[in-house]
This record gives sequence, C-alpha cells and structure tokens, in this order.
Amino acid sequence: MAFTIVAQPTTPFEGQKPGTSGLRKKVTVFQQPNYLANFVQATFNSLPADKIQGCTLVVSGDGRYYSKDAVQIIAKLAAGNGVRRIWVGQDSLLSTPAVSGIIRDRVGIQGDKAYGAFILTASHNPGGPHEDFGIKYNCENGGPAPEGLTDQIYKHTTTISELKIAEGLPEVDISTIGLQSFDGPNGKFEVEVFDSAEDYIKLMKTIFDFDAIRALLKNPKFSFLLDGLHGVAGAYAEKLFVRELGVPASSLVNCVPKEDFGGGHPDPNLTYAHDLVEAMGLGKHQPAQEPPEFGAACDGDADRNMVLGKRFFVTPSDSVAIIAANAVASIPYFKGGLKGVARSMPTSAALDVVAKELGLKFFEVPTGWKFFGNLMDAGMCSVCGEESFGTGSDHIREKDGMWAILAWLSILAKRNSESSEGQLVTVEEIVRQHWGKYGRHFYTRYDYEGVDAEGAKKLMAHLVASQADIPALNTAVKAANSAAADVVRGDEFEYKDPVDGSVSSHQGIRFFFADGSRLIFRLSGTGSVGATVRVYIEQYVADSSKIDGNPAEVLAPLVDVAIKVSKMEEFTGRTAPTVIT
Repeated sequence: MAFTIVAQPTTPFEGQKPGTSGLRKKVTVFQQPNYLANFVQATFNSLPADKIQGCTLVVSGDGRYYSKDAVQIIAKLAAGNGVRRIWVGQDSLLSTPAVSGIIRDRVGIQGDKAYGAFILTASHNPGGPHEDFGIKYNCENGGPAPEGLTDQIYKHTTTISELKIAEGLPEVDISTIGLQSFDGPNGKFEVEVFDSAEDYIKLMKTIFDFDAIRALLKNPKFSFLLDGLHGVAGAYAEKLFVRELGVPASSLVNCVPKEDFGGGHPDPNLTYAHDLVEAMGLGKHQPAQEPPEFGAACDGDADRNMVLGKRFFVTPSDSVAIIAANAVASIPYFKGGLKGVARSMPTSAALDVVAKELGLKFFEVPTGWKFFGNLMDAGMCSVCGEESFGTGSDHIREKDGMWAILAWLSILAKRNSESSEGQLVTVEEIVRQHWGKYGRHFYTRYDYEGVDAEGAKKLMAHLVASQADIPALNTAVKAANSAAADVVRGDEFEYKDPVDGSVSSHQGIRFFFADGSRLIFRLSGTGSVGATVRVYIEQYVADSSKIDGNPAEVLAPLVDVAIKVSKMEEFTGRTAPTVIT
C-alpha cells in the first residue's frame, strides 16, 4: 500500500537554536510530540527545494537512546519532503567522521551520492532515557552546517506551522543490510541500510600505511589498548584493529556500543575515561599489570580522541602539533606536503610554533569544526585541531578520533622503524623530543558545567568590563598572585573568515600576559542544560632546561588569577570546576 503526503499542523517550540554542534537537549525534551519533527522540517525549509527533491540523505549517529525512534521520524519527514532515498548505517550506527566521509565519497547501490546528513548525536554528552540527545545537519562537503544555515533553521523553528509527513509509511527495518523500497505519490522512496564500518576502513587505507602499523603492533615490546567508552567507536574497533591490524581482541575494552554508554560519560578525558586512565598507570592506584605502551579512547560519536603513553598524558594541543610536525614523514596521505595548519582559538599555541618552524600557513579560528571546513575546501589547511580532544585533517570535514589514533600509530611506526635494534621509541619520548625542539606549552582547562546561565553571562560581562582599565586589572592580578606577569592586552576574539569574508564575533574573552601566557574564558554551546564556563590557562616555556616542570606548579599563579579576577565563585556559586583537563 502506497503512503501519502499530508500537511500536519504544528506549533513552534522555544529554544531550538542550534549550538556549535547542532541542537542538544534532554531526551525527554525531544520526546515531546513534534519536537524533533519541527527541527527536521525547519531544516528542510531552510535548504533549496530543488536540491531536496529526489536527493539522497544520510541518517545515522552514535546509537544513543532515542536514535532508533528518531530515524523513523526523520524517514517520514524525508519522504514527505521529496527526498528520494536515505542511507542508514546498520542499527543506525555511524560515527560523525564516517558520515562526513560517506557524504563525500560513497556511491550507493543505485549509483547515487549523498546531498547531506542528519547526524543523531550529542557527542561526548551522556546518553539514556533521562540524559542527552542531539541532532545536527551536515552539508554536501561533509561538514557541519555553516552559521548562515543554522541561523535560517532557527528562524524557521520560530514560525513553523506545518510538517510534511509521509502518512502510511511503515516502520523502516534498520537492522538488516539491504535496500527497502516504498511507493509514494511521487514515485519510490528508498532506504538503504549498509555496514557501518566498511566505507570508513576503506578511506583509512587510502591515508595510512597499514603494513607499517601492523609491524609496530606485532612488536613484542609494544602493547595497545583502546577504550570505546561504549560509544559508536565500538562499531569500528573490532573490524579495524583486530581484523585489519591484528591486535588481540583483549586490547579493546568498552567497545560494545550501548544506548546509555554503559552508564558512563563518553568523554575521552582524564576524568571520564577512568578505566583507560587506570590501566595506563595514570590513576590513583597502580594497575596490577604493567601498563600498555599506547592507550587511546574515543567519545560517543568517535570524533574526539585521547592519546596516552605508559604513565603519560598527551594534551590535545600537543597532539595536533606533534601530528603536524611528523605528518609528511609518517603518513603517506601527506607525502606531498601540508597545505597549512589551523587550531581553535582556545587551543594552546604549540601548533603555531610548528607552523613557524616549518614555514606553513597558519590559521586561528573560533571553536567549531565548520570553521576548519572552509579553509580545507579552499585548499588552505591539511591538519587541524582543538583543545577539546578534537583532531583531524582534510580527508573529511569533521574531527576524527580513529584517524588521530592511526596518525599516532603511524608516527610511532616510523620512529621505531628508524630506531636502534631492540630500542622501543615510546609516546613519552616523542613528546619530550618535540618539547626539546619547539618548547613546551603548559596548559590546563577548567570546566564549570551546568552553571546558572544568568550568572555565567554576568561573569563574562565582568571580564569584558575589566579589559577597559589594564592598570586596574593588573592590580587585581597581583593581588590574586604576585608571581603572575602583567596583562599587556585583552580582547574578545573576532574572526574574519579568509575564504568567504564572514565575521564571527564574541568568540571568547582573552587576556595576554607579558611573558607569553594566556587566559581565555568561553561559554560553551555543547551542553544541554544551563551553561558551561570554560577557562583555558596557558604558559609557554621555550627554555629546554625548564620543560620538565610540574604543570600544576607552573600554572598555579595563572590559575589563582583566573579564579579570583573572574570572581568565579561570586557569579557561579562554584568553588571548584566540574572537570580539569
């Protein structure tokens, strides 16, 4: 029986403004009748009608709670709006980087290519019936919707009055690989379900030397541990690392995707990736067994990563700088050289030093991967990263956790292939050699999550006002900690895109100190309730004799200044951060 297309009345919901990575709310909010449908229809209303008619879209995500329901809702709206076909990863599982690659490269059963994607994820946020859900739209280049489009989507959510629904479209089977076809008033509507990992692994093989990585992983002195945090990385881990690269299955932990991420917080940092942290010898208690040489974790949708050595943490800012410094020598994809490098504004300046040394184009952009995408599309950037555990390259238009892990394995493989017989080059050695050459950026981030939104806004306004009188500000700085250097200038970061000329304002409040230190304050758009205040604290040490200092001791004066000058407790009521990275 054929489905019909009906115009179903609806009314707007308040607060459907997408943040830096789409719309994120509690599952219970999304479960309200028409809440998700309104946002999806507003997206269709914002896209060119002639592009939507007869197109193919990807619909999948990290598998968190409510994803399977969401696929059914989106399928009905897609058919109702004239979409010809949707592609769905088996069981609705596709990592965010995999979706980007699929949009860019995949050719379907019918010879079609994707026009865009609805990605169902709240990234590193918790999942479950009372936790977070999210949705974002990615465009034809594989990257997140630009601000112009997200602004249009939000505008449509405030005036929406009807939904175009395929009434009578049966529930789609997303568990079985194959093509399903349904008759509608304008012809066929099809759903193609495919293997979640196949296309992504094929892409990775075009980038990395798998034989070299296999040789490293077979080295009896080298050991490997991956923590999937029960996110979508588990849909790739066994096929990539066990079948393709030959690691034992015991090297994978928490690699079964779960709707609630096993009750954990799928954020790959030292706080939430506690199983990995303990196993690598960085926890409160020493592990029963000798830690592996290399450990890594990915977040819920596998776009973020954390890399660890034995009893050694690699900061995300150092990670992207080290990848950039070693990419040409270690990764075949970059053998022709790097076009340029970029980092988000809050990320430490470690990458800046590498770019200057290697004579590379360098860009500092606002937080949000879409800003890197413009540079990549223009052929201006090859490697980029952000301090929030995101690293990537121009192979896709999203950050890519698995790519970063393979990049590190490639660097280790290259260094070990050149080492003296029997001597294992470790993660820690590579990082310390990098510091010796380029200097060290001591760096930490304090996250104050779920704070009162009004209090957070007042804190930010107070910081902006303080920049108007630098002498008075320095009096407050010295009162907070006399060991801190003077502030020489402050501003609110504004970015003019060198490709399209667009301007992004109010992207973070910055304080620059006489000794090269930085303090940055930012409100994050990735939370679902309240506000998250992020404080970034950075001290650069160029003297190679001083790079082994204790980070907590080196950064202590700036930490004092950040907390006291911002009046953090007064405005937020918080005496300590939720997470320290």
